[in-house]
Amino acid sequence: MELALNGKVALVTGSNRGIGAAIAAELAREGMSLCLVARDSEKLHSVADGLRRAHNIDVQVLSADLRDSAAPQQAVAAAVAHFGRLDLLVNNAGATKRADFFTLTEEDWQDGFALKFHGYVRMTRAAWPHLEQQHGSIVNIVGIGSRAGSAEFTIGGSVNVALLNFTKAMADIGIPRGVRVNAINPGLIETDRFTRNVERTMNDRGMTREQALTFLVSSHGTTRVGQPEEIGSLVAYLASRKADFIQGCIIDIDGGATRSL
Repeated sequence: MELALNGKVALVTGSNRGIGAAIAAELAREGMSLCLVARDSEKLHSVADGLRRAHNIDVQVLSADLRDSAAPQQAVAAAVAHFGRLDLLVNNAGATKRADFFTLTEEDWQDGFALKFHGYVRMTRAAWPHLEQQHGSIVNIVGIGSRAGSAEFTIGGSVNVALLNFTKAMADIGIPRGVRVNAINPGLIETDRFTRNVERTMNDRGMTREQALTFLVSSHGTTRVGQPEEIGSLVAYLASRKADFIQGCIIDIDGGATRSL
């Protein structure tokens, strides 16, 4: 599908691995110039070099910790200074600690909200004037942990559901201003985080890797694990004018695991 994204500019946070790197790769295939933001400078440069070679695009790399309240504004300013415009913001950076509620500390909760929730909020605030100028869009990568409470995912679930409300609110603001805001809820996706989940299941339940994989997939009521590039493809579509009437939507990519309305 021709998405007419060639020559446009995207800023993707958490783009040094996993879903973020896959999103960057899909946008690069569509001809977008990229600003990649994450904490791990070495991995960022590795991703950027690969994209430049494969797609002959301009890729800017910014190593930043988005828990720092000044970092989002600095990242957006650097991207706009380099490219002269910004058409798409993909908020993807942020992981939260998964553990028994009574073992989680005040610092764990503060850290969980600092990177993912406040990082998304600050990036949105910083990017908004430039996106409004280009009639651009925002895609928030959230997670199906927002759909139901889970004993070992109290921080992540709380952060994610707050981001869904934030997405809806910013979409409402964006209607008259020409900025589209949507969110994607990935389910089980084959990333490093999923690999750690498999290993934790193996240790906790005394399973082989194959048994742990089968258990995790079946416990979600699905037949397979999703691939990061599947998230990337939807982000590219949502960034395009073919999705111009999609506003304030929360889209689950989880193989049908979420059955609630």
